[in-house]
Amino acid sequence: MNKQGSPISALSLKLPTSNRGTATYRLAASRIFPARLQSPLNRVAFSAAHVVADPLADVDPWLTVAVDWDRTIAFREHIWDLGLGVAEAMDTAQRGMGLDWPTSLELITRSVNAARARNALVFSGAGTDHLAVDAAKTLDDVIHAYEEQIEAIEKVGGRIILMASRALAKLGRNADDYAHVYHRVLSQVREPVIIHWLGDMFDPALANYWGADDLDAAMDTAVAVINANAAKVDGVKVSLLDKQREIDMRRRLDTSVRMYTGDDFNYAELIAGDAQGFSHALLGIFDAIAPAASFALSRLAAGDQASFHDVLGPTVPLSRHIFKAPTRFYKTGVVFMAYLNGHQDHFTMVGGQESARSTLHLAELFRLADKAGLFADPELATRRMQTMLAVRGFEA
Repeated sequence: MNKQGSPISALSLKLPTSNRGTATYRLAASRIFPARLQSPLNRVAFSAAHVVADPLADVDPWLTVAVDWDRTIAFREHIWDLGLGVAEAMDTAQRGMGLDWPTSLELITRSVNAARARNALVFSGAGTDHLAVDAAKTLDDVIHAYEEQIEAIEKVGGRIILMASRALAKLGRNADDYAHVYHRVLSQVREPVIIHWLGDMFDPALANYWGADDLDAAMDTAVAVINANAAKVDGVKVSLLDKQREIDMRRRLDTSVRMYTGDDFNYAELIAGDAQGFSHALLGIFDAIAPAASFALSRLAAGDQASFHDVLGPTVPLSRHIFKAPTRFYKTGVVFMAYLNGHQDHFTMVGGQESARSTLHLAELFRLADKAGLFADPELATRRMQTMLAVRGFEA
């Protein structure tokens, strides 16, 4: 990997500070990462991908979804060019926070078709979100909701990520309830699925998932369900932001079941692994850092751990900032990175979620992204940062 020939220290801008002042920030020398995968990977790596809103649609954004389909699919092609898979219609795409099931199915259909044209990897989220939580009265209601979405996704040729269910979190009282639902649903899938365990820091409605408020008991249930259905499970994605629990869980899984890290705080060390194993990846942060992630993973596959950590390590502070509490608002930072890097021409989100993070938060995101060398075009990123600041009333 090469750095640009000379530092761009002359490039600077004024950024707001926490004391309501301003400070000049001078950009570092940016790194150049390949736009395409350079060599094979030895980890399966998915990026959960965001959707690009249509900012000119005549809709009420809090009520009606408007997607720019061309830009949304173009972003997925960017991910695929880098050798990463796409985890489609997940929480990164604002599933459950602006993206409804009918629009999710259209997104999945378009994404599966685009992936088929280039033999790319895509798995898609099947959940129960078309079933209002208050309307779910029995576990059979949850099962039927899962079945409906699975059938629709498989009908268009999609592979399944079995998402956590808010309705099941409401109705499931114990390990037996969860085992009943998952056994029934998994017995019917055509191909092995990825099971998604999303912690309540990502979605408060998923508190006490697996029928217990104690995470040790919850993990016992999850492991038992997964291992009992190992032939139907490609892997499990764990998003608990607790690296030791992920390590403990992956050591307990059937050897045929992959662990996909969803830990946006500790992914570098979990992917690198230890003497007893490693995690694959299914990460929302890979949306924002895809070129760096691809290059780092190629270096890991080549046996160059030093370069892997040199590239991926500096992205971790940015990820921890983007995913800071309230973690569910991380999508705002992911989309802002796409705007800064030229993948879309605006900072408008489905559901008006561009307002979910403060100006100070986005200013710190800019600093951390620059320090990690993640701006493909630093001049463009700087101009767009200044534009956003002006819209929010900061002109220095």
